[in-house]
Amino acid sequence: MASVVTFRVWPSFVINSEFKPRFQVRSQRLGESNLPELSSNGVSVNEICSVIGEKEKKGYFFDGGNGSLRSRVEKKLVKEMVYEELEVLWDDGYGTNTVKDYLDAAKDMIKPDGGPPRWFCPVECGCPVKDSPVLLFLPGLDGVGMGLILHHKALGKVFEVQCLHIPIHDRTSFEGLVKLVEETVRLEHALRPDSPIYLVGDSFGGCLALAVAAHNPTMDLVVILVNPGDYIIWQITALQPLLPILEAFPDRLHVTIPYLLSLLMGDPLKMAKGFAEIIPKETLVWKLKLLKSASVYANSRLHAVKAEVLVLASDKDNMLPSQEEAERLKNLLPDCIIRRFKDNGHTLLLEDMNLLTVIKGTCKYRQSRRHDFISDFLPPSMSEYRYAFDEVVGLIHFASCSAIFSTMDDGKIVEGLAGVPDVGPVLLVGNHMLMALELSCLIEAFLREKKIMVRGIAHPELFWEKLQSSSNEFSFNDWVKVMGALPVTANHLFKGLSTKSHVLLYPGGAHEALHYKGEEYKLFWPDQPEFVRMAARFGATIVPFGTVGEDDIVELVFDYPDLMKISVANDKIEEAIHGGKKTRDETKREVGNQELFVPGMLPKIPGRFYYPFGKSIKLKGREDLAENRENANELYLQVKSEVERCIAYLLKKREDDPYRSIIDRTIYRAFYAPPDQVPAFKP
Repeated sequence: MASVVTFRVWPSFVINSEFKPRFQVRSQRLGESNLPELSSNGVSVNEICSVIGEKEKKGYFFDGGNGSLRSRVEKKLVKEMVYEELEVLWDDGYGTNTVKDYLDAAKDMIKPDGGPPRWFCPVECGCPVKDSPVLLFLPGLDGVGMGLILHHKALGKVFEVQCLHIPIHDRTSFEGLVKLVEETVRLEHALRPDSPIYLVGDSFGGCLALAVAAHNPTMDLVVILVNPGDYIIWQITALQPLLPILEAFPDRLHVTIPYLLSLLMGDPLKMAKGFAEIIPKETLVWKLKLLKSASVYANSRLHAVKAEVLVLASDKDNMLPSQEEAERLKNLLPDCIIRRFKDNGHTLLLEDMNLLTVIKGTCKYRQSRRHDFISDFLPPSMSEYRYAFDEVVGLIHFASCSAIFSTMDDGKIVEGLAGVPDVGPVLLVGNHMLMALELSCLIEAFLREKKIMVRGIAHPELFWEKLQSSSNEFSFNDWVKVMGALPVTANHLFKGLSTKSHVLLYPGGAHEALHYKGEEYKLFWPDQPEFVRMAARFGATIVPFGTVGEDDIVELVFDYPDLMKISVANDKIEEAIHGGKKTRDETKREVGNQELFVPGMLPKIPGRFYYPFGKSIKLKGREDLAENRENANELYLQVKSEVERCIAYLLKKREDDPYRSIIDRTIYRAFYAPPDQVPAFKP
């Protein structure tokens, strides 16, 4: 009968030590009842547990925990904990730790203790939100288990994180490591059979993750492989000829090995310092040989892998052929997608890449057997907010300098979003501009001014993996999901309103976003008032709004009829139409034919985007609209008329804006205010 021992220890895994650590971990060991010694000074695991057990009763060692395997004392305390929900723009801690922190932590962890491989949870992971799934981190060649140090705080909020530590002098075979991980996976599955288990395998750890997934094809596993390498291809890379050189290298020159390896792994200044102290020469040689057996073992069992797989591969990985391996795995595995990172090297997890953001953007985060866009949604963190609106859409955000107005209950128009209700359910209904240029600025304004996450109803093509570019880079489509987009279905609108969210709806859909010449600011709405009936069912508040400014930013040169006259473009568009997904029945031309294409556009000297939100239409107490189609249609036409009025209002009033031109705004910014505080016309 396997026993589980859970305790909190210092990185040296010694209780009575003069060494003062820089950080703390909680460690877990799976094994038989006769546990071996843990440290070289003769202190056994049972003795340590006895000491810690007494101190846990007094509350000295309890840290709130993140791992799911806990002692009885911990379980009792965990029940008394209050799970905190993630707020919009929460602090994910990304960027607070660096590679130097990894090297310092690794030096603390590698002190010999004579113990076997074991699980631990970094204390900085903290306590996750309720019903968080388990994430098991399987390290690379270093074996330390601190490879997620840049991501501990972020992942610890939404996962129960456990990291595998393989001592530097441990010589457990690959089969032995597979057995250790598999025992933990099966135990976690027995505890929570309806929750997925995440396996994050870094480099060598990727082989370990695939082997475990192959042994458990019926288990709900999500496998994330970070720069995996295949030994068959690895033989012809730069690392294979290096192996005999490493074996023959004199011990006194071992300090130069990290500088040699760092040329393959990444930035020499980042990776070389302290590397020799982390992995001794004999350990490095052993790990490289272990990679060979691991690759052969995993390759022979790929046919049995049925798990959901996400492969993260760096373009500048000179140590292992990660790009080739990613493509090979995508072709061999039934449920596998790739994300490439063109500016990163082999040590991707220690570079500029937020793992949680990637998991969210690829819709891989879930707490049950299937991903749910409502219950599994994680609001954007502050670091994601800054990166998305500074880097991803920073140019359009700077150039358009949006001017936003809203209408109070008394009909007064004010600057900002004060007239939009703070408490949901709220349904924002408006018009698309060309290529949905207005969308990012609108989402950013609600986050900045109200800290409200607006859930936009988006075309299902954005969630279809086939739409991903051939480069497989983490792209704009992924960021749309990070920022809360929902596929346009009645079910998602229902769920969004039922959870009292702020939902953004464009009834004109793709036709407005991809309109033809001469159709700017024209509405293409369906005849059915379904969103009114849905909003009435939940007593939601409908806020109509308009957007204006596309003709100040770009000029439409080639629309759909123009592109269909070009044979090459014609074939591509027809292929996309026949292979794409429809959002409505093709009943009428205005709303039925949703031709998806990229129009030809020319940029202009930027003008400005304008958003006026009309007076709120409160449907609380109007549940009759859900059944009375005639009354619902009247309100539907009222909303549509209000959107048209907002557009007409803006087209007239923008002529009075003294800062409509980017030149005037730039001068004003230089002397008076930040970009989001440039005034416009007086409403």
